[in-house]
Amino acid sequence: MGRPVAVPGRIHGSAVTATFGVMRFSYWANGGQSWADLLEGCRHAEATGWDGIWVPDHFMPPPEGYGPEDGVDGSAEMGPILEAWTMLAALAVAVPRVRLGAMVTGNTYRHPAVLANMAATVDHVSGGRLVVGVGAGWQENEHRRYGLELGSVADRSDRFEEACEVLTLLFSRERTTFHGRYYELDEAPMEPKPLQDPMPLMVGGGGEKRTLRTVARFATEWNVWGRPEDVAQKIGVLEQHCEDVGRDPTEIQKSAVGLLRFVETEEDAAAVREHLGLRSGLVGTPDQLRRRVDEYAAVGVDELLVPDFAFPVEERNANLDRFRAEVVDR
Repeated sequence: MGRPVAVPGRIHGSAVTATFGVMRFSYWANGGQSWADLLEGCRHAEATGWDGIWVPDHFMPPPEGYGPEDGVDGSAEMGPILEAWTMLAALAVAVPRVRLGAMVTGNTYRHPAVLANMAATVDHVSGGRLVVGVGAGWQENEHRRYGLELGSVADRSDRFEEACEVLTLLFSRERTTFHGRYYELDEAPMEPKPLQDPMPLMVGGGGEKRTLRTVARFATEWNVWGRPEDVAQKIGVLEQHCEDVGRDPTEIQKSAVGLLRFVETEEDAAAVREHLGLRSGLVGTPDQLRRRVDEYAAVGVDELLVPDFAFPVEERNANLDRFRAEVVDR
């Protein structure tokens, strides 16, 4: 399943993929495709050796589709988007081997106590394969259209840090009392508890002042977009936050995301990388991509996520298969 990499002294895996010295490779499915197409892609990924499946948590397309009228092109917002947590419950039954998670759950969409109960149920349905992926939230058009409070970056960061603490408490305590600025719980029970103990909590984001501090305090896993050199810089900041809160940074598994683009020449790769910037982590020829994977491993990445956003559905499986055959399994 995974690819051996030179990362001695690091522990990889979970209750599902208990491997040592092996990088995981996971598939991030586009929530804008039909359920039939999404399910087919997830089943194909499981059958061909991928270690995990992730789905996005959104209710409408992102603001890149905005037009001039009122700042929004209404037709762009009408694109189909499947809801993340109902997808995860269905995938828990339909795809029985791999790890599953949301990349990432928007904290502003659900009260953390509601999310904790949802996650515990999906963990039971999946037989203990869920990773609770969470983030502070960012997509403005969803909040405006649905009447959800977004708040300032500082407000979202404060609220998110509280939510991570609430989740951690509910997953581990018989009853939880919590008095925060955003959330209040009074001897709140939550049963059944997840099958996994501790429940994997993955925080997504690269904000160095607040997000990475929240990772250091509460997360078992962390995810960020970025090239190896970008991820290395973020890991250095995370390690400092871990030192500040008395946490061993090797307790936190690190994952990275990059758009997959196969190109024919190194010159083509350079041009595409310049265009994509931080999202260009998996752009290159097969030889370049093999070196890229080794670079990610060298800076401490335990898992690479490959989204299918960069190619049409009809080309998805061929690209995923090519990545495994020419990059992972070589």
